[in-house]
Parts: sequence; structure tokens; C-alpha cells
Amino acid sequence: MARRAFIMVEGHPRGSGLLYVQAARRLGLHPITLSADPTQYDYVSGEKIEAIRVDTNDLEALIRECSQLRATCDIAGITGFAGDDELVPATVGKLCRHFDLPGPDPASVERCCDKFTQRQLLAEAGVPIPTYRLAANATDVESSAAEIGLPVIIKPAVGSGSIGVRLCSNVDEVAEHTTYLLGGKHTWRSSPRILVEEFAQGPQYTGHIMGDEVIGISAADFSGPPHFVFREVIFPAPLADEQKCIAAVSLNCLRALGLGWGPTNIEFRWTKRGPVVIEVNPRLGGAPDPQMIQLACGVDLIDEHVKLIIGEQCKLHRRRSHAAATRMLVPDRDGILDWIDNGSRAATVPGVVEVKFYVESKTQIIRKGDYRDYIGHVVVASPDLAQTEAILQRAVDLIGWSITPFPAAGEE
Repeated sequence: MARRAFIMVEGHPRGSGLLYVQAARRLGLHPITLSADPTQYDYVSGEKIEAIRVDTNDLEALIRECSQLRATCDIAGITGFAGDDELVPATVGKLCRHFDLPGPDPASVERCCDKFTQRQLLAEAGVPIPTYRLAANATDVESSAAEIGLPVIIKPAVGSGSIGVRLCSNVDEVAEHTTYLLGGKHTWRSSPRILVEEFAQGPQYTGHIMGDEVIGISAADFSGPPHFVFREVIFPAPLADEQKCIAAVSLNCLRALGLGWGPTNIEFRWTKRGPVVIEVNPRLGGAPDPQMIQLACGVDLIDEHVKLIIGEQCKLHRRRSHAAATRMLVPDRDGILDWIDNGSRAATVPGVVEVKFYVESKTQIIRKGDYRDYIGHVVVASPDLAQTEAILQRAVDLIGWSITPFPAAGEE
């Protein structure tokens, strides 16, 4: 019997890549990674995953590789991971269409990944969004910020992981960040276009959806302006009447953008005028969101997504009602990480599910103001939200590290 291959376009070094590998194997599938650089994913070598080096921005090259694989195995399904490149899910959709496999509509995913196009479609459908403008140069950015009114959010029109996103409170910050984005320091994966947006102020929530079913809503906060680096996430969010409102707006987003196959996560701010959609992402929330959802309600979104990918029916029945939380470990300075403990003390706290570090001692820490700043995370769960929050704080208090700042200019 031919092997049933589960193709993964790129991966996720800190996130869900390994979990997809494990889920695929549980279903009797043979995972294969297609990547421009498979060595960037530790689990590829650690799990002895078959890997093929290929330019994943080249659709024809991907089609050739998959066609060659079909000579020796059956391709059960194809998926991919956005990472720093938000366009990977659209490429996956095109591959699935080419090989007549289940997958997302590539046109819908492409429209969604362009934040300006996404904004236009949501506005046309009457979905509440921040006031926005598209800018191609510094003059456009400055005039857009003046029209909208400070403070504003300035970010690339295409991108993920909060890369290049900044809150600008005055004209100097607007000019500084515009220079950063257009002056060669930011890596553009498409033509440089900047989105200037009203700063929607209020608590942050994320709707987690599979197909057209809202699985639940998480609450999050950030490490502090001017960047948007997640600090803590709670699932499910402690909501009352807001729950139904956010769920309803989530489904309106799916209809407006032509989504509804597979996972989607939608970021909101709850403002004076209710929920305002910050971003619709045609993929699962980043790790450890799927892990928290499984801990809290018993639905393994990764397992169920893999089933969808290979054409099987997923089951989204909730099995329990617990509370889960994650604290992302974020350094407060640049420098050399002198030491970081192994997390063994925190791991012994009852209710702690995972303590994970992404870096080792002597690592150079240079904060970028996005998800790449994380040096680890702690995941906890219990039957009660207050208890979960207490467990999380106790565990985090037992974790330590030390960073020696880089010498100031002129110092040795």
C-alpha cells in the first residue's frame, strides 16, 4: 500500500508545526515538509521528518515537487504555515485546487491577506472597523495620519506576527516609523504599501473559528506600547453579552471575505462603539492558542484541521469547561542572555501544563517589537478562571533570567 503523504509547506519553529506532524502521524499519515530552508525547523531533524528543499514562493516548483511525490505515494492533503510570510496559505490553496484536494479558496485567502483589500470588503459589508487609509510614500502617510487624527497605527499592508506594526502618538513618531518601513530596514515581500489606521482603544479579544462555527473567544493583553507583543492570553474570555455580539460579527467577517473552510482567527478591540475588527486571519491562532483551546474545552483544533485537510469530517464537540492561560516571556531589554533557568520549579506547580523556552544562555537578545521577541511561554489550566490566573502568576514568579545590556557607544 502506498504511503499517504501529508504535505506541509514551510513550518513553524516555535509554534504548531510539530503539533501538525504529531496529529498527522496519529492518523497514519507520512508528513513531508517542503521548505526553502528545512533546517530552520528543529522538529524536522528531531522527528526525522522527510524534508524537501524548494522555493516555496514558486508555485510551479511546488507543483513539480508534489507531482514527483505522487509517483511514489498518495498525497492525502496539503497545508502550510504563514510564519513571516502571510501569503503561504494562499499558495496552499492553489496547490490544493491543482491536485483536487480539500483546502481553502485561494482567492479569498489572498484578498484576506491584503489588509487594505480586507478593510475594503469588511467596510462594504458593514462590519465595524477602524478608520483607515492606504499610503505609498511618506507624504501619504503624514497626510493620512493628520486626516485620521493621532494616535494612529502604522503597519505594512501585507504581513503577519505584528512585524512592522507600531502605535505612533505624534508626528515625529509617524515620520520615524515611516522611514523605518520605507528606508530599507523592513523586509517587504510585496510592493511597499502602508496602512494608516485609527487606534481602536479597548480590551483585545480573538474569535477562534473552524469552518463557520465559533469555537470560543480568548482575551489578551500586550507588553506595552508602541508595539503589540502579546503578553498574556486567557481562554475562554470572561465575557457576558459581548460573547454573542463578537460571535455574530465574526460570522459576518467570514461572509464578507468569502471564508468558511478550515480555521480562521479574528482579532477585535471592544471599544465605546462595541466590537471593532482589527484583523481577520485565514488560519489557526498562533501557538499556544490551539493548546489552550484543547485544555479548556477539549476540542483539538489541530487534529480536526488535519481531518478536514484529508477530506474527513471534523468533530467540534466540547468535552469540558475549564479555563486556560498563557504568559509569553518577553525580555525588557536588549543584550546578552547571561542565564535562564530550566523552568523545572515552575513546571512542578499544580496546574502548569507546559514551560517552554525558545532560547539558550548566551543568546544575543535584540528586540524587534513583534512575536520574534518571545523567549518562551508558560501554559496553565484549571477548572476555574481565578485559580488559573493564580497558578499562572505563581509559575511565572518562579522563572528567572538575566540579561547584560550591550555596552553603550564608546564603551568596551
